[in-house]
Amino acid sequence: MKILFNIAGTLALILGILGIFLPLLPTTPFLLLASACYLRGSERLHRWLLGNRVLGQYLSNIQTGQGIPMRAKVFTLILMWLSLAVSAWYVPLPWVRPLLLIPGIGVSYYLLRMKTLPRSPKQPR
Repeated sequence: MKILFNIAGTLALILGILGIFLPLLPTTPFLLLASACYLRGSERLHRWLLGNRVLGQYLSNIQTGQGIPMRAKVFTLILMWLSLAVSAWYVPLPWVRPLLLIPGIGVSYYLLRMKTLPRSPKQPR
């Protein structure tokens, strides 16, 4: 059973990393899923994920309820709405365009409701 959790965690991690670069693919839920799967499948992989210099602090802040940095929220919203606009421009089916609003509104609502991580005094602007 542990091997299935590790496989699912690895697939979720890959999708989460892809979500960093593909704005319509959610990053946070996949990273949280990867963390949960690794927690049940491999203590070593879970420690590695939480200790990762790029993803570890981000995941820890969300899991402990501290929130997401304002810069990440703004960057995510801008990139997501730009990609939705480009997609709406190029999609050949007019009835699909309004459907693109569903993930945009959903993700925007989720991000704006999530707690914003306060900036520490030593963080650069």
